[in-house]
Amino acid sequence: MKKLSLSVTLVSFVLLGMGALAAPPGSGYHLIKKIPLGAAPGGGEYFDYVTIDSAARRVYLTHGAEIKVLDADNFSVVGTISGLKRCHGILLLPELGKGFITDGDAAKVAVFDLKSLKITGEIKNSPDTDSIIYDPASKLIFTFNGDSKNATVIDPVKETVVKVIDMGGGPEQPVADGKGTIYDNNEEKNDVAVIDTKTLTIKTRWPVAPAGTPVGMDMDREYRRIFSGGRGPQFLVVMDADSGKVLQSLPISSGVDGNVFEPETGLLFVSTRAGKLHIFHEDSPDKLTEVKTITTEFGAKTMNIDPKTHNIFLSTAKFGPKPAAPTKENPEAERKPIPGTFHVLVYGR
Repeated sequence: MKKLSLSVTLVSFVLLGMGALAAPPGSGYHLIKKIPLGAAPGGGEYFDYVTIDSAARRVYLTHGAEIKVLDADNFSVVGTISGLKRCHGILLLPELGKGFITDGDAAKVAVFDLKSLKITGEIKNSPDTDSIIYDPASKLIFTFNGDSKNATVIDPVKETVVKVIDMGGGPEQPVADGKGTIYDNNEEKNDVAVIDTKTLTIKTRWPVAPAGTPVGMDMDREYRRIFSGGRGPQFLVVMDADSGKVLQSLPISSGVDGNVFEPETGLLFVSTRAGKLHIFHEDSPDKLTEVKTITTEFGAKTMNIDPKTHNIFLSTAKFGPKPAAPTKENPEAERKPIPGTFHVLVYGR
């Protein structure tokens, strides 16, 4: 009888140990820091993409008419890039010593020096210049310009426009496979436009149903899987990057804007305006399971991950109450950010 009790105890201990070891790494995420960054020039409050230079230990945050640059380890402000109007995305090319900022209201791409953080040039572009990506196969930059419904191809060395591609609708976040193809969400067409970066043409389009109005996107390049997040209907879909077939769909909260896949852990992070951070695990190339959903803050829809520390940086602000009814100034009756309340949330394991 005593032997049986000891055996049961040992087996229980082993099983508990195995369960602890098998716990997905995303389950331990929690808030570790909240960093207030104050008002942007001009008195408004707007924020968009978060870009991380893990090697240089810098975090770039778009904030209205400026870019705030943080130290990725101690979270202090190490610089500000000003002189902009309404910035969206930031692309860093350390091999050229340059960074590129999309300025939607100024219809341009600003070029800055990575060491001094000083703006050194600008490239005229289309109105509502928004997301930006580098294609290593062609060595070209692509910006996706929402209201203009096109994409601009830029030579980063010469800082000149190579071509403008008609996207047929409002383009959103893209991803490059590194082999000569860019995939871009089109929120008006409810599809993914597949761009050949050699011919600079759209070679096919794939519907994202059951998702709709796709915005956030990332990719598992090893297994050729695209993760596209839609706002209406609110789904995350997993697509085959070669056939466009939707392999899985999972419900998410409202206002998705950021999708980030971490190959090292197999985790996919999805952030939404509703103030939710969905964490999924890629169990196999055809199956995601939800590990955890974290309540962050309303408006924290844009984010990125530091590959070194695995810390997640989300930007948001405090928001006023939802209006009782639509107005001419606010036809969708949305909650508006309160000027001067911009801040960053850092989540770690």
